[in-house]
Order: sequence, then structure tokens, then C-alpha cells
Amino acid sequence: MGIFSRKNETATTTAVATLPVDPALAALTGDYAIDPAHSSIGFTVRHAMVTNVRGTFAEHEGVLALDGSNPAASSASIDVKIASIDTGIADRDGHLRSGDFFDAERFPLMTFRSTGAEQLGGDLYRVTGDLTIKDVTRPLSIDLEFNGAATDVYGNERVGFEGSAEILRSDWGLTWNAALETGGVMVSDKVKLNFDISAIKNAA
Repeated sequence: MGIFSRKNETATTTAVATLPVDPALAALTGDYAIDPAHSSIGFTVRHAMVTNVRGTFAEHEGVLALDGSNPAASSASIDVKIASIDTGIADRDGHLRSGDFFDAERFPLMTFRSTGAEQLGGDLYRVTGDLTIKDVTRPLSIDLEFNGAATDVYGNERVGFEGSAEILRSDWGLTWNAALETGGVMVSDKVKLNFDISAIKNAA
């Protein structure tokens, strides 16, 4: 089952067949609100060249506009509150909020606005869009898996996605670092972003 853009299949060398709309997908059409209580937006970054530090942003919100009859028309918008960063160490979190990194007081939000999507095969998708951190906006592609749709015990219609993307934090002006005596640096430039999203369909 797919939900974003489904690539056309070539019927012959000169004609392209359009896949029929799956009624199950058409039923998913609508606006959805991301449920922060059952979603996670986080990151993984190499520390001191030898281990990984993982963190999450506890406060975030977003909307998905899904069009099951025309998946390419679907879109996503996410706002993440930088001050909610949590790596499990208060001093480290304070440093990440400071001007050395995110400068959360001046730039309180990290945002993503989708501009397109494509199917990679099966339930795998790539969503493209603009990621803004601090005062820098750059394109980002996020690989996602559509985990399906279900009605929960409270009658909410849900959809689920999980996925990831890799960025170079320096591309967004996050350049602070410290050299190690043994060579290398304290914090890697490469950061993996992780997304586990549950979204609830708005009432008609």
C-alpha cells in the first residue's frame, strides 16, 4: 500500500500505464495532526569519534495533508521547539541550546516544509522539502516507510510513518567543535535525523 507519489510503470517502450487508485488509499484522504505523545523526532551524532549520542525534541507539532487519490498532492509541515532538546544530560542540553549550537533564544523553531514526494518501492518513500535551522534554509530528503493505517480504541483514525535522513550540521551553521588530543574532533559533522510519526485524522 502506498500513500505518497507512486511512480508510473511502463506498459510498453512507447506507452506508460497509470495505476488505478487503491480504494484503501483514497479512504485515507484528509488532514492529519501529528500526535506528539506517540511520535518521536530525534537525532544521532558521533561523540569523541568513538560512540553515539542520541537525543530527541520533546515538543513538536505538525500536519499532514494526505490525498489518497492523487498522492503527489500530499504535503507535510513540522515545527520543532529547539528548547525541548533532551539528550539525558542537562549540561549538554544547555550547551546545545546556546549560541554555540542552536541559539534557541534567537531561533526557537526548527521547521520542515515538504515540496514533493516519490515512491521508492513498496511502502518506501522519499519526501523532499525545506529544512530551516536557525536562519538557514536548505533542501532535505527524508526516506520514510508507511507503516499503515488503523482506528485506535478511542475511534481515532491514525496513520504511521518512520524514517531518517542524514545531514551535515555545518550546512546549517552548526559548526562548534573541539579538537581531541588523540586526533579528530569532539562532535561529528554528520548527524542522522530520526522520525517516528503517528498522526490522527481531523474530524470531518
